[in-house]
Amino acid sequence: MLEVRNLYKQFGTFVAVDDVSFGVARGEVLGFLGPNGAGKSTTMKMATGFLAPTAGTAVICGHDIQTDALAAKRCFGYLPEGAPAYPDMTVGEFLRFIARIRGFRGAEAKARIERIVAMVHLGEVFEQRVDTLSKGFRRRVGVAQALIHDPPVVILDEPTDGLDPNQKHEMRRIIAAMRPEKAIIISTHLLEEVEAVCSRAMIIARGRVLADGTPAALAARSPFHNAVRLMIGAGNEAKIREDLDKLDDVAAVETLDGDDGVALLVTPRNGQAIANAIADLARVRRWRLAGVSVERGRLDDVFRAITSTGDERHSPFAFSDLTHQIKRQAVD
Repeated sequence: MLEVRNLYKQFGTFVAVDDVSFGVARGEVLGFLGPNGAGKSTTMKMATGFLAPTAGTAVICGHDIQTDALAAKRCFGYLPEGAPAYPDMTVGEFLRFIARIRGFRGAEAKARIERIVAMVHLGEVFEQRVDTLSKGFRRRVGVAQALIHDPPVVILDEPTDGLDPNQKHEMRRIIAAMRPEKAIIISTHLLEEVEAVCSRAMIIARGRVLADGTPAALAARSPFHNAVRLMIGAGNEAKIREDLDKLDDVAAVETLDGDDGVALLVTPRNGQAIANAIADLARVRRWRLAGVSVERGRLDDVFRAITSTGDERHSPFAFSDLTHQIKRQAVD
């Protein structure tokens, strides 16, 4: 439903977006993930026709944004950064204005406004001027204008920016409810947002796409994926460490001191599942353990490793077998 084809943007000598390509299908929620200044917003602006690319294009529901802009723009809803709106209008006036320019009149416009106001919970501020709203409510108004025409493609730049925890939860619920019938892109730098609502995550840094896969597949590339944490009794550490070091799939054993006593963090080689082997060893050796837990991988570790190098080939994580093919970019 959305294809981004070789988008490139240069400002003077600075390359903001460097040959970015990807597609988003119906039913997908793509988390466009990257540090500040990575090129996320610039890519979105070019894909939606609000910024002319130096090269490349985007195709939305079969319409090229460069050559068939009006038809393409009918097919998407866009929340830009900052959620701009006319400050001297009330929320109701602004949404009625948006409905009119989207081509809706009379009872249909009224019904669409009522539906979207209920969906994003704007009823209490409906008659309030936009410039008097909190940042969170302004963000919700921005989401409302993006969805009022029920577009098949939804592009949201930082949709939960400025929202409190309850509002974030509600926004994520709205996104999840829309997912089956739409292709959705969410730009964010919040890792928990990707894990909460996205079916797919794309990491971008320095204008390049460096990784593309499900959040779980990316997190599984963390060195802590399948690591086992053992809470042990005093005096047992040395012997238990010695036994653990002899297991073939154990890469390292680290001692962690905490408020609840001593813990051992056992890291596997290449993400191997080692919990069963450790459990068997614990039974044979009759270790006295206060607790056992298994790590599922840390997306933040993967994110930092990729974005700090700017090239996934120099990362300690191997991405060759991600669910979605990694789009590797040449490095100058």
